[in-house]
Parts: sequence; C-alpha cells; structure tokens
Amino acid sequence: MLHIENIHHVSLSITDLEKSKHFYGQILGFQELDRPNFDFPGAWYQVGSQQLHLIQHKDSKTLRKSNELNSRDGHFAIRVKDYDQTLAYLKEKNLEVSEKPKSKSGFAQIFCNDPDFNLIEFNVDQKTLKK
Repeated sequence: MLHIENIHHVSLSITDLEKSKHFYGQILGFQELDRPNFDFPGAWYQVGSQQLHLIQHKDSKTLRKSNELNSRDGHFAIRVKDYDQTLAYLKEKNLEVSEKPKSKSGFAQIFCNDPDFNLIEFNVDQKTLKK
C-alpha cells in the first residue's frame, strides 16, 4: 500500500518560457523558486504548499492544440479563497474564462488557459458562494 502525503508538483510543457513566466509570475502572481541548472529551460513556482514546474519543450506531445475552455480536458485545479474576487481578477487581466459556479462536482469553478493552452481550474466549495 502507498502512504501518500500529497502532490508535490505538477509539470507542464510550455513552448515560450518568457510568455509563460509572465503569465504565471506576473499575471497569476505565483512565487518563482530557484531551479536546478538543468540542460533545458524552465521555471518552478510555489503554489500553496505544492509546486508547478514549467518545462520548455517545443516538440512536446502533451501540449493542447486548442484554446477551447473545456473542463473535460486535462487540467490542474487551484483552490482559491473567493470565487467572485478570483473571477473579477482574471477578467481584469483580460483572460478568457469559463464559469461553472453550479458544477455538479460541488466546486464553483472558473477555467482559463495559459499561453500554451494548458487548462487551469480555480475553485471554491459551492457552500462559500455569496447568494
């Protein structure tokens, strides 16, 4: 049996490191971490108690080809404190979003894409929504 503590990090393939660093560091405000001097470009970020690792890999087979915001596509989810504040912030940054405040999952969800169309979910427990 596995004795799991948590998810340590999620790695995403990206094609343009500077665009991705701007998105995750400047727009989303993730804290960039020191990264080992690998022989390929990338960046590491702290996201709550977990990490996000970006790996520049122009020939990656895992990059989505569409900017469609479809919650059934592979994605990672970030729990946020306030749905309305998060939604307003993402719209203020001119990001296209898909809103699912009444998802059957029990989470109020907001989806957006990064510059390489990696799908990101921001969510809260629906019980915390203001009526």
